[in-house]
Amino acid sequence: MKVLSGLYYTKDHEWVKVKGNVASVGVTDFAQNSLGSIVYVELPEIDEAFEAEDSFGTIESVKAASDMLMPVSGTITEVNDELENDPSLVNSEPYENWIIKVTLSDASELEELMNAEEYEAYCNEEA
Repeated sequence: MKVLSGLYYTKDHEWVKVKGNVASVGVTDFAQNSLGSIVYVELPEIDEAFEAEDSFGTIESVKAASDMLMPVSGTITEVNDELENDPSLVNSEPYENWIIKVTLSDASELEELMNAEEYEAYCNEEA
């Protein structure tokens, strides 16, 4: 299992990379490995606003379908259109293939998320 330092993580296995007031969000290596071969990623609409923990889309694999939950509140500014044609990119490079970018509406919510060490310990407890 690959965990990158410098990112924020959720208990639902999303990662968050913040640059300025914009957060890139994707699913972790743990999540893509648990799901297996990803065959579909449902993307939200640009300019759609979400609260933390709202479902913003679905990720489907040959094994299961899972809701993706917003790690932080904000408005969608960009979606990774490449995933519509090739959802397996999430399997090959989960930390390179972000799913959405969102403008943060409350940066203090990042404090509720885990750092790399905390996330790794959480995953080891889950296993």
